[in-house]
Amino acid sequence: MKKAVFIRNAAQLVTLKGSSHAPRVKAEMSDLGIIEKGSVWIEDGIIQDVGPDAELMAVYGSRLADAEVIDASGKLVTPGLVDPHTHLVFAGSRESEFTMRLQGATYMDIMNAGGGIHATTGATQAASFDELYQQSYSRLNQFLCHGVTTVEAKSGYGMEWETELKQLEVAKELNQSHPIDVVSTFMGAHAIPTEYKQRPDDFVQLLVEEMIPKVAHLGLAEFNDVFCEKGVFTPEQSKVILEAGKRHGLIPKIHADEIEPYEGAELAAEVGAISADHLLKASEKGITAMAEKGVVAVLLPGTAYFLMAESANGRKMIDLGVPVALSTDCNPGSSPTVSLPFIMNLGCLKMGMTPAEVITAATINAAHAINRASKIGSLEVGKQGDVTIFNVDNYMKLQYSYGVNHTDTVVKNGLIAVRGGNLIGELSLS
Repeated sequence: MKKAVFIRNAAQLVTLKGSSHAPRVKAEMSDLGIIEKGSVWIEDGIIQDVGPDAELMAVYGSRLADAEVIDASGKLVTPGLVDPHTHLVFAGSRESEFTMRLQGATYMDIMNAGGGIHATTGATQAASFDELYQQSYSRLNQFLCHGVTTVEAKSGYGMEWETELKQLEVAKELNQSHPIDVVSTFMGAHAIPTEYKQRPDDFVQLLVEEMIPKVAHLGLAEFNDVFCEKGVFTPEQSKVILEAGKRHGLIPKIHADEIEPYEGAELAAEVGAISADHLLKASEKGITAMAEKGVVAVLLPGTAYFLMAESANGRKMIDLGVPVALSTDCNPGSSPTVSLPFIMNLGCLKMGMTPAEVITAATINAAHAINRASKIGSLEVGKQGDVTIFNVDNYMKLQYSYGVNHTDTVVKNGLIAVRGGNLIGELSLS
């Protein structure tokens, strides 16, 4: 049995209470449910009580000797951060492309020259299971040190069955072995393989008739994603792929309107996607359709920042009623970062979001984007004991001093995984 954890007397305890039924929109995104001098009691990995410290002390004070007590005085306590869009499992590095980009090459220029996704695909195909596992485990440790307790992980660096399977099996093993929860997405439709460049519909047929059914049969993914972009998959091809996933029980996600307007947001609403991601060039029609259908916009300002592009218009999306989430898009080509707190900074500085909105976007709305809001994303009785404690005394300071990792303590499933900014126990050795 896990020892109870008592987080006491936070300067601000951000609860986001009452957000599990639907993602937050408009003014709801600014309602953080803050309790000053707030406390949380966690037992058997589950939150048992949340409220003012004086009230919880009256109930649990006699049990302090049997609990792990964390003094959060002068600190900010939030739900564990949730990253709903990563390409966690990959091999290789693409720093040479960074220099090419600084010299004027575009994302599609690099990709069409054999770089980009294709370069990472080659490295991932060549890597062993153990190599991918160890590299990805190390990334998860870094996520954890930045306050993240749940990540989504996509395949997509295989573009043939054996490597897609390897990526998904690595993600499954990581979910079992690492404290962070890893939620898997199949993204066989990440790019058109070179050998299918002149016959892309044949690759779509391979995805629909062979890969998607195998992924579903093996239970290796919950979601099915596609890169709907000019030069990659057309809206028509993307719809075929997403509808095929739905027939096999995979929930649709979509990389939409990243580089050019391409009706990806409209397609997300049409197929009932749980999220549409990127959206730098999404039309107002598409954004409005997403708002009407409750599709979560997962925005990735780190990707736009790294590609030296204009960010998605997060302010406009929120004002139009779209539920917005934030993510690192951790990947080796366009967003090589694990710092969700920095992405939150960019949400404010590059997309016009407020400090309150970015916290909502990185917790409860991010949980909705991966179908986990009933378990994580807010500090409420009955949810997992996932908590991040920051070395600031209010939520506005978290965004004010940008680019700084303020993470002090991370509690995952009722166990302390990070203390004083450092990994605990065996994690620090991996």
